[in-house]
Amino acid sequence: MDKQSRRKFIRMAVRGAILGGMAIVTGDLLFRQEGSLFGKNRKSGPTVWQLDPAKCIQCGRCATECVKTPSAVKCTHAYSMCGYCNLCSGYFKPGTKTLDTGGEKQLCPTSAIKRTFVEDPFYEYTIDEALCIGCGKCVKGCGAFGNGSLQLQVQHHICDNCNECSIARNCPADAYRRVPLTDPYLLKGFGM
Repeated sequence: MDKQSRRKFIRMAVRGAILGGMAIVTGDLLFRQEGSLFGKNRKSGPTVWQLDPAKCIQCGRCATECVKTPSAVKCTHAYSMCGYCNLCSGYFKPGTKTLDTGGEKQLCPTSAIKRTFVEDPFYEYTIDEALCIGCGKCVKGCGAFGNGSLQLQVQHHICDNCNECSIARNCPADAYRRVPLTDPYLLKGFGM
C-alpha cells in the first residue's frame, strides 16, 4: 500500500467514525423526545417505586416486607377528601363508645395519627411520619366507613429505591410499579 492510499484510508475511517458518532447521538435524542419520529412516547430519567392506592388492599405487608425499619411506606392524608369527622373510622377502633384520644381507643398501633379540634364537630387528623410503620390499619378503617382520605404511599425521601423491591415482590394486589421520578404521587379520588 502506498502513502496516498493509507492517508485516504485513515481519512475515510475518521470520517466514518465521526458520522457514526453523530448518528448515535441523533438517534438517542430522537428516542428520548416524546412523540419522536419513531412514535415513541418514552419518558427518560430515573424511576422510583410507587404504590397505587386504588389497588392496595391494606394487607399489612408494607410494614413487614420493606428493607427499611420502619417501612418507607407511610400513611398519607388527602385533606381535600377528608370529612374532618368527629368519629373517624381511621382513627378510632371499631366499637369505641367515647370519642376521646386515649391510646386504647386508637386504631393506630403506634399513635402516629394526631387528632386536633378545629370547631364543633370537626377535627383535623395529621400523620406523624416518624411514628407511622405503614401497617395500613388506619387506611383500611378509613376506607371501610369513611371516604378513603387516608392512603398508603411510598415516601421517596425514605425509600432506598431497590431494583427489586421486596414489598412489590410480595404484594398480593400487584399495587407497586416503577414510574418516572417526575410523576406525582397517585392518590385515590384524584383522576384515577
